[in-house]
This record gives sequence, structure tokens and C-alpha cells, in this order.
Amino acid sequence: MLPTCDPFIRKFDTPLRGSSPSGALAGLRVGVKDGFDIAGHVTGAGCPEWADFHGPATKTSPVVQALLDVGAEIIGKTQMDELAYSLMGVNARYGTPLNPAAPDRVPGGSSSGSAASVAAGLVDIGLGSDTGGSVRLPASFCGVYGWRPTHGLMSGENLVPLAPSYDTPGFFTRDLTTMAAIASVFQKDQTPEGPVTFWLPSDLWSLVDDGVAGALRASRPAGECRLDPLLPGGDLTDWLHVFRIHQGYEIWQALGAWIEEHQPDFGPGIRERFDTASKISKQEFDSAVERRSAIRSHLETSIAPTTILVFPTSPGVAPLRTTPQEDLDVFRNAALTLLCVAGHAGLPQISVPLAIHDGAPIGLSLLGARGTDLRLIAAAQTFAPVSLAHT
Repeated sequence: MLPTCDPFIRKFDTPLRGSSPSGALAGLRVGVKDGFDIAGHVTGAGCPEWADFHGPATKTSPVVQALLDVGAEIIGKTQMDELAYSLMGVNARYGTPLNPAAPDRVPGGSSSGSAASVAAGLVDIGLGSDTGGSVRLPASFCGVYGWRPTHGLMSGENLVPLAPSYDTPGFFTRDLTTMAAIASVFQKDQTPEGPVTFWLPSDLWSLVDDGVAGALRASRPAGECRLDPLLPGGDLTDWLHVFRIHQGYEIWQALGAWIEEHQPDFGPGIRERFDTASKISKQEFDSAVERRSAIRSHLETSIAPTTILVFPTSPGVAPLRTTPQEDLDVFRNAALTLLCVAGHAGLPQISVPLAIHDGAPIGLSLLGARGTDLRLIAAAQTFAPVSLAHT
């Protein structure tokens, strides 16, 4: 059994507040993933060696500052997977936060503490980051809402990078009203451009456990829905390969020099991933860039502003805490096949806590065209969320 830890790596003696107590998020408590800088505090990024090497931050992340400016209260920094290079929420150095919705299962990562603290009712808002699913998957596992915004909607400045062309801040909440309030801070109102068309791509649904698919299909939208595949005649596992090469090369460019110099004592899985990333050639990366461009073009052509893709966030419920590392890696790869779609084209996606399967929550995702974040959050009201006792 994995050792547990508090969802916070550091709680502040006094909550951090902005200059004005009023605003869209007035009085709401926030837990900030420990990859974001807060001036005067060390950013540890889930890695003791990183924390030891880097002194207190001199600047505050623009996203954190934006929350403070509209009245939110930062109560501490939350646990995360080592340098954000995982999806399960398992950190061999600090421990694994308890999943309040399914205590015998992992919480998901890398934004593990932010998801767990929201699910436990310790905060109203969890700030995380999402590269390959680090907000969406923990949201599904912990039975909360998780929003990956359009890439570029929010600044990634003063966030420890992983793969910058995929990295984006993201949020967890227990309700859509709070999520809509957060989104309104970063995006102006959108004028509807016509009725929404829901699209349930058959090839994405085929990647999911039958029991999970059955539980989620019961909540499909009323009326006519598209059911044709996202990639007719294609193989979505190729999209995963492109993601792993493109992301891995970027990761080594961002962090490789520091890793080689400081030789951190990474836990199982993390060590192997960085080693694999270090071996990706420029030629392989250039090929992945070209293929990603084609994927992005296909998605931008296929998904109109009024079209919303609906599919399971995860291939299954959260794995048990007793699951061997090699089996966690298998699950991670299956999940990434679903999760890489949004990342390739920088599309917004929100995971809605919609069903229970095997005693654990499972999320349904809504994904739209770039810039349709507010429309996605509004459309999520169409779906009745599962009732979970988080407190």
C-alpha cells in the first residue's frame, strides 16, 4: 500500500490575500499546485532536489495573482508528482494524497494535491496544471470538475515547465457555478453562434472499459448526437505516439540540463520516463512536429465552434493504491490516448463527475474548439453530476 500524505505540502499560517477583498472569487479558498511561483515561497515542483536548489520565488505567477486580484484567498501549496511527469498522483518522495472519493484508489496526478483538497472540501478551488491530462484525470478520479483551458488563454509564466507547447494552468471545483466564475476572470462572455451539436466519437468510446462506457452512456445528451469516429479509418494510437515524442523532446529541452547536473533521486516510473525523453532525437521530434500539425489541422477542421465532443475522461476508474507500477504505466498509456486529443490542438476540455463505477467516480469530458471555454462550461450544465460526499 502506498504511503499517504496531506494534500498540502505547505499551508500558510495566514492566507494570502490581494489588495481588494471584493471580486468574482471573493472569499473563496484556493490551493495552489507547487509548480506555480508565489513570491517569498519556495516552489518545490514535487521534487526535494528542485526545492533545495531554488530559493524563494521573487515573482508570483500571473495566474495566481489574477486569483488574488479578484478576492480569492490562497491557503497553501499542494502536492504534485515529481516535476509533473506522471498522471497517477504517486510521489515516492513525499507520499500519495488520499483520494477522498475512493480512499483505496490513487488520486491521479500530477495535480494530485489540488484535486484531493477540493474533493475533501478543504478548498473551494484547486489550481493545477495540465500537459497530458494532469487536471482532467485527477478530476475524474476524485469526482470533481476539472477544466483544461484553451492553450494560451492563461499565462504559463512562473510555472515550472514540462512541455511548454502543451502546458496550461487548469482548475478544479466541486460545482460549475464556481468554475464559471473562474473562467469569467480569464475570458470575456461569448455570444452563442447557434445550437450546440454533441458528438460522441465512436473511436474514442471504443478505448474505454465496457462498464465505464455503459455507466456514462446513461447520461448522454437528449436528442440527436453524432456518433461517427473522430478519425475515420485512422488509428488514434498513432496520436499517442506523436504526443509522447513531441512532449518528451520538449521535456528534456526544458529540464534535461538541470537533471543531468543535479541527478535527482526520482521514484519508479519518473526516472524511466526522463531517461526515455533524453534519448529522443531531433529528427524524431521534427517528424512529430509535422505529424502534430496535421492532427491539429484535422481537429480544427472537424470541430466547429458549435460542436462539442463528448467522451469518457479516462479509460477506467482510478487504479487501486496497491496496483503495481508496471500496471499503472499501462493505465497511463491508455489514458493518454484519450487525453492527448485536446493537447495536440490546444483545445479546451472539462471533465464532469458524472457516474460511479465499481464504487469510484468516473468523469465525462466535453471538448470544444479553441476559445469556446465558457460555452463548454455552460454546456456542462446539461449533464446531471453524480452526488458524492466530499466533506
